[in-house]
Amino acid sequence: MTPVTVVTGGSRGIGAATVRRLAAAGHDLVIGYRTDAAAAEAVRDDVEALGRRAVTVAVDTTDPDTVTALFDTAADCGPITGLVNNAGVTSRIGPFVDLTVDDLRRVVDVNLVGYVLCAQQAARRMSAGGAIVNVSSAAATLGSPGEYVHYAAVKAATDTLTVGLAKELGPRGIRVNGVAPGTVWTDIHALSGEPDRPARIAPVVPLRRAGRPEEIAGAVAWLLSDEASYTTGTVIRVAGGL
Repeated sequence: MTPVTVVTGGSRGIGAATVRRLAAAGHDLVIGYRTDAAAAEAVRDDVEALGRRAVTVAVDTTDPDTVTALFDTAADCGPITGLVNNAGVTSRIGPFVDLTVDDLRRVVDVNLVGYVLCAQQAARRMSAGGAIVNVSSAAATLGSPGEYVHYAAVKAATDTLTVGLAKELGPRGIRVNGVAPGTVWTDIHALSGEPDRPARIAPVVPLRRAGRPEEIAGAVAWLLSDEASYTTGTVIRVAGGL
């Protein structure tokens, strides 16, 4: 049976790299995106060029109705075997005392509520052999002081979600794992007000560089593969040594 995997935030960055990596591994893909239809369609074209099927779906992962529609579309492609919970946002870098309630709620809604809603839909629809991968962050243990402590706290919640779901869904044969990237060259940094942040961080990383989206995608793909069939409740850190 061909794997059918849903990837949220699949039009850019780590999500897009993951979609391409999974297509190369033989998956059919359902690409969730928020607003950039053209970018999502370009990723879909890459999947189809590899001989796999792909469909793009506009989704607001904080909205239960659009999340349900995303998974309904995925189910039309065949039994859902995988979910990559990747859609995420941060807010502008700055001191904790300057954090606005609106920014806090947006970060919590997208990075935690959205993950819960998507995982819930996946858990309802998956059977034994299914797998969920939550994209977390090394910030969950580093804390991100002076930048975005609230984002780090939410990513720590993601790791707890991963462990709890792994224990609850394990008896059904569904695996749940996480990947915690360090600083990676994606456009999320521009949205936080510092597009060159990876270059600033690089000197403190033991490997002396930021990561590439493809390096994170490799870990995600492994966790979804049969090679990780006895791996659940684990968060793999891909952070250059931090």
